[in-house]
Amino acid sequence: MEKSKKLRIVVILSSTYILMAFGWWSLLLSRKNEDNKQARTQLARLELTQQGVALTADAFKQTPQYQQIENDFGRQRRMVQGEGGVLFIGLLLGVWLINRSFSTEIALGNQRRNFLLSITHELKSPIASIQLVLQTFQKRTLDAAQQTKLLNSALIETERLNALVNNLLLSARLDSTYEPQFEELRLTTLIEDLIEKFRLKNPKVHFDFDRKKDIPILRGDKEGMVSVFSNLLENAIKYSKENPIIKVSQKFENQQFVFEIADNGVGIPIDERKKVFQRFYRIGSEMTRRTKGTGLGLFIVAQVVKLHKGTILILDNEPQGTIVKLILPS
Repeated sequence: MEKSKKLRIVVILSSTYILMAFGWWSLLLSRKNEDNKQARTQLARLELTQQGVALTADAFKQTPQYQQIENDFGRQRRMVQGEGGVLFIGLLLGVWLINRSFSTEIALGNQRRNFLLSITHELKSPIASIQLVLQTFQKRTLDAAQQTKLLNSALIETERLNALVNNLLLSARLDSTYEPQFEELRLTTLIEDLIEKFRLKNPKVHFDFDRKKDIPILRGDKEGMVSVFSNLLENAIKYSKENPIIKVSQKFENQQFVFEIADNGVGIPIDERKKVFQRFYRIGSEMTRRTKGTGLGLFIVAQVVKLHKGTILILDNEPQGTIVKLILPS
């Protein structure tokens, strides 16, 4: 990363020097052309004087000889200005492209570093919890209630680890080998089952599901749709503050399925709403961020929605929070 920054500085300084040198040489060329014009003008006037034609300065400017000089000089000046302008724009464009490439490389490097930090934590945490449960069973004699509590804890961590691995595998497959298997899906039932699953894991979260019976069947990829709504519900819970309220609404209009998942959390800044769908992208720094995650959830959501030829939008919730709106064609 430090090497890239140094190379970026070298490129910017070199480009600045080239632009300044170009400007200086353009000025010298313009002065040379002006001197050439003056010399040709004096020579033409001297030739007319030798021919016995005495003209005032204004009258000389009306002669064909002077007009030819003016036309030649004007053509040279336009040529210099045109070529100089094209070169100047080309140099600026080159500097801009190089700067953008460096910025993209630095951003990708930061994302990869954040991903490695987050994935390390996300993998170690459930593994450590499961290991602790097994060691407890190994070293202590527990009553039935204690065993049930520890087993439930281990199962939750196992599900968390399984979801993380599934996200990693699905993310990799979406780039190459993933082929959606379209079938008839009743999304109302699918969402209701997922909400019940999250409710058991998060008893403090209040879920409000607008269950409608008139929502038709969608032909979609079940694995993809489960991943989409699982990631959206998990994000809504993860980024909510105290007393989380998650509202899920659905409707079918204009031959389109419309779903909204609203939370009362911290919200997403407007300038970040397109970036969050990039792979590994997470708002903030991994060193200061408190929420868990790998930056793959919304990337997977966006890719699966794209495979279904749908649209995903991020909107503000009132008075606070975020609304994620999914629009899927029937």
